[in-house]
Amino acid sequence: MASSTVIPPPSSASSFVAGKKEYGLSGFLASQPFSSGRSRKPAAKKIVSVMAPRQTERKPAATGSVKNAMTMTEKILARASEKSELSPGENVWVDVDVLMTHDVCGPGSFGIFKKEFGETAKVWDREKIVIIPDHYIFTSDERANRNVDILRDFCKEQDIKYFYDIKDLSDFKVNPDYKGVCHIALAQEGHCRPGEVLLGTDSHTCTAGAFGQFATGIGNTDAGFALGTGKILLKVPPTLRFVMEGEMPEYLLAKDLILQIIGEISVSGATYKSMEFVGSTVESLNMEERMTLCNMVVEAGGKNGVVPADSTTFEYLKDKTSKPYEPVYSDEKARFLSEYRFDVSKLEPLVAKPHSPDKRALARECKDVKIDRVYIGSCTGGKTEDFLAAAKVFLASGKKVKVPTFVVPATQKVWMDVYTLPVPGSGGKTCSQIFEEAGCDTPASPSCGACLGGPRDTYARMNEPKVCVSTTNRNFPGRMGHKEGQIYLASPFTAAASALTGYVTDPRDFLQ
Repeated sequence: MASSTVIPPPSSASSFVAGKKEYGLSGFLASQPFSSGRSRKPAAKKIVSVMAPRQTERKPAATGSVKNAMTMTEKILARASEKSELSPGENVWVDVDVLMTHDVCGPGSFGIFKKEFGETAKVWDREKIVIIPDHYIFTSDERANRNVDILRDFCKEQDIKYFYDIKDLSDFKVNPDYKGVCHIALAQEGHCRPGEVLLGTDSHTCTAGAFGQFATGIGNTDAGFALGTGKILLKVPPTLRFVMEGEMPEYLLAKDLILQIIGEISVSGATYKSMEFVGSTVESLNMEERMTLCNMVVEAGGKNGVVPADSTTFEYLKDKTSKPYEPVYSDEKARFLSEYRFDVSKLEPLVAKPHSPDKRALARECKDVKIDRVYIGSCTGGKTEDFLAAAKVFLASGKKVKVPTFVVPATQKVWMDVYTLPVPGSGGKTCSQIFEEAGCDTPASPSCGACLGGPRDTYARMNEPKVCVSTTNRNFPGRMGHKEGQIYLASPFTAAASALTGYVTDPRDFLQ
């Protein structure tokens, strides 16, 4: 892989090890201001933030003559705005490395671009724009179909290099260019790189922060401007730092971690702030789990989420991109607005009850909640690792599901993995075979599916007031269709366990 000098991360992203006391629902631990040593006072039960903490040593990126220590996000934006240093609150013009749009927001963004720059104007860089139809695809809705036609016409007119088109809706497999959910496709197709700025007309664009880059969602107006100039005006966000230590229990997934965080700080707790995730637990996560972690920072109001790039990141990117990239890391003395630490080994499987992602509850405390269906899919919970996790629960139980269970792979590649990758410990069985034996629906065509409702004929859409356990990211009224539907957000482990019982179920019932 062609690459500029890659700054290696230290062996440990954090030296802050949480205490060993039991704290029940909350795994967050109170902290005292950090010194360079490891000794500290015993943690108290009260949850507090830590101001201006110290980090383990990291080499600064080459952003000019650095006078003040900076966080990862500040460094990325400084480099993209050709500044030697930046501080939270500053407004700067930032150069965009990648701009993504899809079938819902693309037509509006194109309209603004043409209105402001002219009907015959050309985009700033045809190779830095990625257009991915994924939201309302497998539907007979004429307006939804028209949106994809508008994407196609614009891409032809502008000679856009990366347009992942779909023409035959009857069989997605005959469309070699079609990918599926934009946030997963961006990673799989090599558009995510450490140190870069990636913008998308979708709030969950923050998913790409898992690669150590600045990634955030923008509106159609900003996208229209960026299409013509390759720039955007951004306010530098302050950073919240989340240090996660401890061995991840076999019954937890990254979805449990982010639900824990959102439940702790609320859906407005990170409003226009960067959320940086570090610690031994984060280092142990594979790339898809890191993507889950960053995916839902917007549900806490976050501007962006970011995980320091390391050997796991570089290994994932080896066969994805040949473009050079340079990772950055927060300086030792970087200032964080606040810091939270928790011992992951103390956490339990969680759900977010209707109708907000911050209505955190232990899965075992919701065991009397009767459900009507389970949905496994989306940019949050429709990746290959998510389906392997669900299959693990079904395999361990040896039982059939008691409620309709819908399986929606995020992308065409994930769909292929569901049908070809053997599940560990299954004797060679694939996810699709295990899902079939468990009585799940046949894996659907890859797309956003019912995560955000969509046209009435969208696969697995809630057209009636049902109770659903879902691996998606939002559970607001009407989010998956019917405004009286109830959605319990959960990990693939918890979703699969709940499918087997017909009630919200702690996956430890099957995994231990």
